Amino acid sequence: MLTLSSIDAYYGQSQALHGVSFDVAEGEILALLGRNGAGKTTTLRAIMGLNRVARGVVRFDGRVISGLPTHKIARAGVTLVPETRDAFSLLSVEENIRLGYRTGSPYTVERLLEMFPIIREFRLKKGGELSGGQQQLMVMARGLAMGPKLLLLDEPSQGLAPIMVNAVAEVLSALRRDRLTVILVEQNLRMALDVADRVVILEDGVAVDALSRAAALADPARVEKHLAVH
Repeated sequence: MLTLSSIDAYYGQSQALHGVSFDVAEGEILALLGRNGAGKTTTLRAIMGLNRVARGVVRFDGRVISGLPTHKIARAGVTLVPETRDAFSLLSVEENIRLGYRTGSPYTVERLLEMFPIIREFRLKKGGELSGGQQQLMVMARGLAMGPKLLLLDEPSQGLAPIMVNAVAEVLSALRRDRLTVILVEQNLRMALDVADRVVILEDGVAVDALSRAAALADPARVEKHLAVH
């Protein structure tokens, strides 16, 4: 479904990705792992057309999307849920989600309220009144309401209380059952390996390893050595 071929990309004036190549099959969850500054967020933003791809090609559904404006990439079926957790502060949670809904999406507001039972409890609260964890669940739900073919999730559990981390993990498990194609950037290795089919590891903007979930679980040190702080 998605192929990155020898991607060089920039974060501002600095080159952040160096010849990154990997692919994601339809229905697969790929965990993109690495230390802070490894290039994970830049990879998601490059796929989405938010960061400049200086060299290489991004293909989605058989079509070259590198170089396209972001709105056209979104229209093709790619949705990014960034770690910034942007919310419309004066709208209710339910209104925030409805704003994201795209006609024909299998993720209706009603279904999302079932998938995110915690959201049901605060669906009438304003976006600006939510905790960080509540905002994270809301923006994930809003992203799903768009009916993506490919969902890009950037650090969905970062800074969350344990109960909210569990809620995020439950949603990721539901997406796995739905066979939605996902690229997951996540620092919580245990949660990532619970849901991912494969792992790609970035280090200093280079894809240094790729392995199956089974291989990562069998040899966790192979992954952990790229995550430990120097």
